Amino acid sequence: MIRQAAWAASIWAASALGAAAQGIECRLALLLAIDVSSSVDAREDALQRGGLAAALVSPNVVNAVFAGDLPVAIAAFEWSGRYNQEVLIDWTLLRAPADLALVAETLSASKRSHNAFPTAMGYALGFGAGMLQRAPRCLSKTLDMAGDGENNDGFPPAAAYAEFPFADVTVNGLAVVSSDYRADIALSDYYTGEVLYGPGAFLEVADGFDDYERAIRRKLERELSPRAIGFAPPAVSYSAPG
Repeated sequence: MIRQAAWAASIWAASALGAAAQGIECRLALLLAIDVSSSVDAREDALQRGGLAAALVSPNVVNAVFAGDLPVAIAAFEWSGRYNQEVLIDWTLLRAPADLALVAETLSASKRSHNAFPTAMGYALGFGAGMLQRAPRCLSKTLDMAGDGENNDGFPPAAAYAEFPFADVTVNGLAVVSSDYRADIALSDYYTGEVLYGPGAFLEVADGFDDYERAIRRKLERELSPRAIGFAPPAVSYSAPG
């Protein structure tokens, strides 16, 4: 185990030196997308903001953020209708725990900009692609789509993936499933079939907004943990609550 850890550390150190020579600033650009459509009430919105803030400063997530030799870049926006996306955190390089704490505090104190619009997921993905285009130069890019319903306004996710620059982006999902959700397809199946995109994309499921903090913490731990060189990403995977 000690020998494996030393080997992994030496590999990451070599990777960081090579990345620096290419002008790479970070190992991961992580963009968090928060659903504030009309199906999310004020209590649920508070649970997701507070849950995300708490997850970001949880010990395992902090350890994952600072486990690599290169920093992580993070940003966040909220989304609902076709033209209702608002940046909550612009691109920030996490060089020290204080940077991460400030991001968490800002998210916790943020107020939703809209509460009466439908779920325009395709437009949200397009907005996210634009944000990722101006992110710092990182080894990889991930868009973290969270929501409690499927697209019901504007073009679908498939159109966004066809028209916007997603060639080097992985889109993971956090499906918030509530007892009053009614649709022809289970939300987890919708996310798996329509939203997840790119190599290694995966889905976490929250059992309602009361379970949001647990689900997003587990998701962040997985997204932020450094990958070994030569790592072969698994096929799209799905993690149920538990």
